[in-house]
Amino acid sequence: MQIATPPVKGKIDKNTLGALAVSGVLLLILGYTVYTGTHGEAVFWLAGIAFGITVQRSRFCFTSAFRDFFLLGQTRMIKGILVGLAVCTVGFVMVMSTVSPNPGFGAPPSDANVLPVGLSTLIAGTLFGIGMVLAGGCVSGSLYRMGEGYVGSWLAIGGVMVGLFLLNNSWNWWWDNLISSELKIWMPAEISYTGALLVTTLLIAALLYLAVWRERRATAGFVMPEIKRKFQENSPANTPSEIAGYFRNIFRKEWSPIVGGIALGIINILLFIRFRPLGVVGEISRWTTSLSNSLGLQELHLKGMEGLGACAMTMAEGSWFTSGFFLNFGIVAGALASALFAREFKLRIPQTPIRYVQSIVGGVIMGYGAGLGLGCTLGAFFSAVPSLALNGWVYAVGLAVGAYLGVQWIKRFP
Repeated sequence: MQIATPPVKGKIDKNTLGALAVSGVLLLILGYTVYTGTHGEAVFWLAGIAFGITVQRSRFCFTSAFRDFFLLGQTRMIKGILVGLAVCTVGFVMVMSTVSPNPGFGAPPSDANVLPVGLSTLIAGTLFGIGMVLAGGCVSGSLYRMGEGYVGSWLAIGGVMVGLFLLNNSWNWWWDNLISSELKIWMPAEISYTGALLVTTLLIAALLYLAVWRERRATAGFVMPEIKRKFQENSPANTPSEIAGYFRNIFRKEWSPIVGGIALGIINILLFIRFRPLGVVGEISRWTTSLSNSLGLQELHLKGMEGLGACAMTMAEGSWFTSGFFLNFGIVAGALASALFAREFKLRIPQTPIRYVQSIVGGVIMGYGAGLGLGCTLGAFFSAVPSLALNGWVYAVGLAVGAYLGVQWIKRFP
């Protein structure tokens, strides 16, 4: 555990200077999006920054939730995810019942993450679960760790792009042989909003109970300690240091995963009210396709993508600066600013060759699964379950199976 030292009087420490510089850049980009009239991009930029800060401070990580459950019997992160899902579900139901007050017609809101569900969903979740454990983070988790200085996360995102490229080149096979025959199952269309909300809430509560029960049996009451960071209280050396101190108050102590889950649920609700739920894979898939086209590779026509929603790839004409671009880079930038303010930024280079291989190979497997499932833990799970879509729960089962298999694999390595 590192204890942060106070800045030398009369000088601005490098972390404070870096944090102020990054904050200035974030504000400049926000001003640019507002000035150019792209208010949607401004909203996604702010959402990405808020997401990055939240996950960096709470260490909110879908991968550690599944991995630590099988590896250590720990459920601290799972509890945060389940509470976040509960908050998000209530908000999503309020939004959807306003947009589609008569679910009996069977048409969910177009932006809800309701996808075809079946064997492809289970396979996708399993592949993603294996990949995220090997890579050490899911897609959104890798994005925020990029901002913290993890070189392995940069490699993992590179692997994700390769995996998405491979999936895009085999997507039509999956569509013709499996996905096209699978149905979208939106629970309110079958059992009403009230019934779907009740079923979802009971499932979340049951999982929460089982998680706590499992943890108590596995650890005999042991609870993972929170990392507390101490900052010595000194009078600010100068005006910039005092201003930075106001922001640093947020970063004096690690947030609990439950706080992180609630915050992410609220961010997701706010985005869904006006735009669409959280999701990062579709934009990365667009980067992959744009790069392959620029290299002269054959342009692909992916069957059935139109109208699928969630993290299905959509091509933007004329600019790389889409709402998805600002969301993804906002996550990296928000995590970077947060790490600098908390004095936790550090360039972290893998110490053994196997870590490079794990990051890249895990990223490739994860990217393929994310492309097949039209989303990662964020879009195909954390945004799909609150959409009251059955595919979210099936994807979660696949994640659990894949994480278990991934844990058995990493146990073989130091």
